[in-house]
Amino acid sequence: MLTLTCTGQFMVLLDNTIVGAALPDMQQRLHTGLTGLQWIVDAYVLLVAMLLLSGGVFADRFGRKRVFLAGVAVFTAASVVCSLAPSIGWLITGRVLQGAGAAALSPASLALLAAAYPAPRERVRAIGLWAGLSGIGLAAGPLAGGILVEAFGWPAIFLVNVPIGAVLLLAGLRVLGESRNPSAPPIDVPGTVLSVAAVGAVTYGLIEGGSRGWTSPVILGGFAAGLVLLAAFVVVESHVPTPMLPLRLFRRRLFTASNTAMVVVGFALMGSSFFFSQFFVYVQGTSILVAGLRTLPTSLAMVIVSPYAGRLAARYGFRAVAAVGLALAGLGLLALGFVHADTGYGNVWWRLAVVGTGFALTMSPLTGAAIQAVSPQEGGLASGVSSTTRQIGAVLGVAVLGAIVHTRESGGASFESGLNSAFLAAGAVTLACAVFTGLWLTASVRSEQPADQVVSEPPRTAPPSRLTS
Repeated sequence: MLTLTCTGQFMVLLDNTIVGAALPDMQQRLHTGLTGLQWIVDAYVLLVAMLLLSGGVFADRFGRKRVFLAGVAVFTAASVVCSLAPSIGWLITGRVLQGAGAAALSPASLALLAAAYPAPRERVRAIGLWAGLSGIGLAAGPLAGGILVEAFGWPAIFLVNVPIGAVLLLAGLRVLGESRNPSAPPIDVPGTVLSVAAVGAVTYGLIEGGSRGWTSPVILGGFAAGLVLLAAFVVVESHVPTPMLPLRLFRRRLFTASNTAMVVVGFALMGSSFFFSQFFVYVQGTSILVAGLRTLPTSLAMVIVSPYAGRLAARYGFRAVAAVGLALAGLGLLALGFVHADTGYGNVWWRLAVVGTGFALTMSPLTGAAIQAVSPQEGGLASGVSSTTRQIGAVLGVAVLGAIVHTRESGGASFESGLNSAFLAAGAVTLACAVFTGLWLTASVRSEQPADQVVSEPPRTAPPSRLTS
């Protein structure tokens, strides 16, 4: 049970980082530009972001084993579609299907684990192993991607999922036991559809605006449609009895502050890492394998530091650890904004490591703060919302920072100068968020509950059916 659920989540997390290493090869072989690369990444992240909360409800309502295996099957089949894609359009379609599969697989894997270990102490230990073992996928992605692309080309990064998925399906049918929650709420179909459409429309405007023109009718129409759909989403969520995203939670300042900061985390982390391999390949002229190796400090730092972030938050408080982490990440990104073609790797790797360390210190405390802001019964929902806001930030990060690079290049600047501007923008936003987090989380804590309680009390363990990494 533990091995299967960890392997499923490992496959999802591996896909998050392995694609970044293959982007330069995709650009060359598929004859696409920066806009196409943005869609390759955002098509996947968008579906994960918008379907994540519904995936947990699906698992509880229709059976965790059934949804887990369905997610594995969709993810594996979509990986085949991606590997065989003859054009950028087919690849983006495959990435959309991958995102849908991941949004079902990830929450269901943790829900299965929780059902298998009902004792609280055993459950916490199993979830810790699940997070640690599956998190290896983050660190393995850049290296595995570089090796596979160098040897076989970019389709290999998707084909690697096929044997993993096949083993999971065969073993899961025999080993996993079925469980469900009979009292699980119904699926919020209107809210889910509107959320996908709203964020998708805004993302379209941000990604395509650089090439089509920011004042073109189709781009302005995309932004307008996004705003209208977002307003419709708010109205629907305010009136349905079981909304996918209860807006009442955002009346709590601590919850709002932590999720706002989590949007920035996703924005800066995913938006900047989208360009790491491209910097080493196109600016410094390395091979794809070397580029994959050189991006490792960020993911390694996150894997190493993340297990300690929760303990530090329990000891020193969410505010202090999150603000320090954001400040470190922001400074690291600003430092990356001054890296050039002739900068030696000895003066680059530590900047990547600082970025990874900063974000690793930030994510767990922000999730803990969101959980702290709600009742114990809503802890799983709060954790799921925190993951969703981070993914929404990731979608916007790839779109916005890509738009900065595209706009600079359209104005005659080099790709290197565009990257510098993108890193500086990400760093400035992250540093501003560090200040906001330090001030706003303090005010939120003081307004909602005694500060010493928040500092001394570790984050509550959330009902795992909605908790994703």
